[in-house]
Amino acid sequence: MEIFCGMKNNLSGEYDIQAPYERSTMPNGLRVITALMPATRSISAALYIGTGSRYEEDGEAGVSHYLEHMLFKGTNKRPHPKDVSEEIERVGGYINASTDKELTIYVSRVARPHLPVAIDLLSDMLLNSKFEINEIEKERQVILEEIHQINDIPSQKSFLLSEGLMWPNQAIGRDIAGTPESVRGITKTMMLDYMGKQYSPNNISLVVAGQVSHAEIEDLVHDLSEMKNSSQSRDMVAALNKTPEKRLSIEYRKTEQASICLSFPALSVMDPDRHPLDLLSAILGEGMASRLFLQLREEQGLVYDVGTSVSKLRDTGSMTIYAGTEPKNAPKAIRGIIDELSRVSNDLKESELNRARELLKGRLLLGLEDTRGISSWLGYQETLMDQIYTPEDVVKSLDSVTVEDIKRVASKLFRNDLYRLAVVGPFRSEKRFQKILENIG
Repeated sequence: MEIFCGMKNNLSGEYDIQAPYERSTMPNGLRVITALMPATRSISAALYIGTGSRYEEDGEAGVSHYLEHMLFKGTNKRPHPKDVSEEIERVGGYINASTDKELTIYVSRVARPHLPVAIDLLSDMLLNSKFEINEIEKERQVILEEIHQINDIPSQKSFLLSEGLMWPNQAIGRDIAGTPESVRGITKTMMLDYMGKQYSPNNISLVVAGQVSHAEIEDLVHDLSEMKNSSQSRDMVAALNKTPEKRLSIEYRKTEQASICLSFPALSVMDPDRHPLDLLSAILGEGMASRLFLQLREEQGLVYDVGTSVSKLRDTGSMTIYAGTEPKNAPKAIRGIIDELSRVSNDLKESELNRARELLKGRLLLGLEDTRGISSWLGYQETLMDQIYTPEDVVKSLDSVTVEDIKRVASKLFRNDLYRLAVVGPFRSEKRFQKILENIG
């Protein structure tokens, strides 16, 4: 068992965090992590499954997401969907789930006295879901509507196109929910087969944060601790980061605004430069004092919305700049973004780095104020990084980043041949956008 007490001195002379956790591994490989938060009245319990859409084969695209939905549709103990929701709502609690490219998460939050209810419900869903045919078919329609909704939102569609450019013909580059065609073809057998392989106890972490003892949680996970390991768990298929054959994707929509995603390959979740990358993103496009916001919105009035986002996966990553603008201003907005990316590699002030540093440190500490934030902090790292860094570790890393580090990472990422551009709006021709890409630099 690993015990971390987290009672170090303050962070950079300004912050003080108490984030104790204990970690143990059950005989079947299930990892149990608890974080003691004595002053809280809530408990957050979350199951982190180390699987997601990038583990799917082409013919079953969307099965991870579909499976996540089905675990809410009734168990042997709670046979109807309403029995699952009523179980948690009758004690004033909350339960939800999410599927990503590499993670599937089931989380419940309850008042401290109802901790056994949350653990029992999560365990029951994982072990005893019924997968009744009529519920599978009803949920198929729900998921199809979810896919249609995402595709109907131009900003979200531009991100999907961007990921398709980043990782073409790979599971990692497609919609997590799958396609309408693949979802229509997913069967109960496919879901159970996938679950049997991927929902193996040695691929699962249970993380509980709040006023808890580790021994109490170990006692409550009896059913989970008796799960059998799969001998057929799938290995992650490595991402292919090649120089793209296609760098531009335009989708015509008769909209009043153009949605733009300019993106390029970035870094993995364990890359030594991941913190300089986060700071670079903050400098460029996080907050109203960021470069892109000040330049494109405040100075030029070209956009209403502009910002950066970073996605870090096990073996790859991406950085994306999103902007929404009037269609006639789209080319100018794109050129403005590219110019700003070029400038940051050469012209960066210490004051900008300090602003970004404090922004990220503040967000980090604010995000660890409640049980959900702590459970997420621990579960994400345990599952994707195979080790847990303390908040102190991250703050020290952020404090150690220099202006030269930022410039070095920017120069490595913002290469002319790596830009990808996705645009959704009233454009029938690619010519004006292709010309922008050809003339970068």
